[in-house]
Amino acid sequence: MAPKPASTAGKAPASTAGKAPAKTEGSKAAKKTSAKSAGADVLRQVHPDTGISNKAMAILNSFVNDIFERIATEASKLATYSKKSTISSREIQTSVRLILPGELAKHAISEGTKSVTKFSAGAK
Repeated sequence: MAPKPASTAGKAPASTAGKAPAKTEGSKAAKKTSAKSAGADVLRQVHPDTGISNKAMAILNSFVNDIFERIATEASKLATYSKKSTISSREIQTSVRLILPGELAKHAISEGTKSVTKFSAGAK
């Protein structure tokens, strides 16, 4: 295929370049989060020769978003009960203990602690 000639189609006029788009009152769309790429990365690390269908990926994405929402909601309630305005790793950890069953909670907390330690070491 031949290269396309340079055009100005799709570019913003020079007068509005660099400016933030105007916000209209009441039209705040919810940002959609996705765990699809993370799910694919984990699968590639664990089973490099195995793929995943789009339907299975959509189910995985829905599951991850649901668990995230449950943990965030519980952590928010815990922070409110303690009269705190900030959710810390302590609230997240307690939420995980309350939401996930037994051994799954222990593994999740272990992995979370490991991630926070790794992040904190890199921030210094």
